Amino acid sequence: MPQTLLDVAEAHALVAAALTSSDTSTDNAHAVAAALVGAELVGQGGHGLRRVAAYAAQALARKVDGHAVPRAVRTRPAALHVDAGHGFAYPALDLAVLELGRMAPEQGIAIAGIFRSHHAGVAGLTVEALADKGLVGLLFANAPAAMAPWGGRRPLYGTDPIAFACPIEDGSPIVVDVSLSKVARGKIMAAAQKGDAIPPGWALDPDGNPTTDAKAALAGTMIPLGDAKGTALALMVELLAAGLTGANFGYEQTSFFDADGAPPGTGQTIIAIDPEAFGGVRAIARFSEMAEAIVESDGARVPGQRRHQIRESMRRDGIPIDTALVDDIRRIAAG
Repeated sequence: MPQTLLDVAEAHALVAAALTSSDTSTDNAHAVAAALVGAELVGQGGHGLRRVAAYAAQALARKVDGHAVPRAVRTRPAALHVDAGHGFAYPALDLAVLELGRMAPEQGIAIAGIFRSHHAGVAGLTVEALADKGLVGLLFANAPAAMAPWGGRRPLYGTDPIAFACPIEDGSPIVVDVSLSKVARGKIMAAAQKGDAIPPGWALDPDGNPTTDAKAALAGTMIPLGDAKGTALALMVELLAAGLTGANFGYEQTSFFDADGAPPGTGQTIIAIDPEAFGGVRAIARFSEMAEAIVESDGARVPGQRRHQIRESMRRDGIPIDTALVDDIRRIAAG
């Protein structure tokens, strides 16, 4: 498939233009563009520019409020409750990271719960932003139901990512970012858009049968990471991201992929920890020791290092995007 190389500024401007042409404020359009381009820069195209058409359609249909301004209330000295206002998740996530960056050093640990939110994109980017502030970050995000409880057939849980990041000395942060399905649902969306088959073992069709048809997979359920253990973790995320924050559970949400129905009303919970919270334990130095031990293991790689390499390469050489997708986004931007 033909591809077009866009530099970071071009990609950002293109996404922002498409969203501002789709009833979204300039500030929100730039926050979303930063997140989608950021996804491309770490090799997560399923959460990148392929989301623009769906986001734009949802903004036009008011399934997502493109003009929402997130509001934060400090409910405890170390707790922040953020109302995303049924807008895009990224402005609310940015606000939470900003406030947690102030709160965690004061309190040792701080938590933000976001509700009435939307697609959280690449969860690793949010916790990496905390690590860049010298903090340990954890994020739990729920999503529209796509996985059934182990042994069941009805999807109740989203693919529900968990992300972790921590700073190390003289290097890029360690970043762990896992979807609780075997693969992120965005990869199946991307395959459906391209007309490609998906590998066996990723998903089941609506009748519960294994499938390699991406469209049937989107209509069916995802296979969990680690079988029953994956669905147990997904339950944990639903309780932390929605039960704790007042957001909708996965089975109460509408799809991220179309403009039909009410706003999804997702939730995200973010925890920030000051590495100095326990005094003189030299936490960051200890993190660095573990990273070095991994590097010294033949064939091993510190989680998050590949994303940094991809980012450097694309910033230097450009972001390869399917030409047909670029053309589609340009048409949206042109109104």
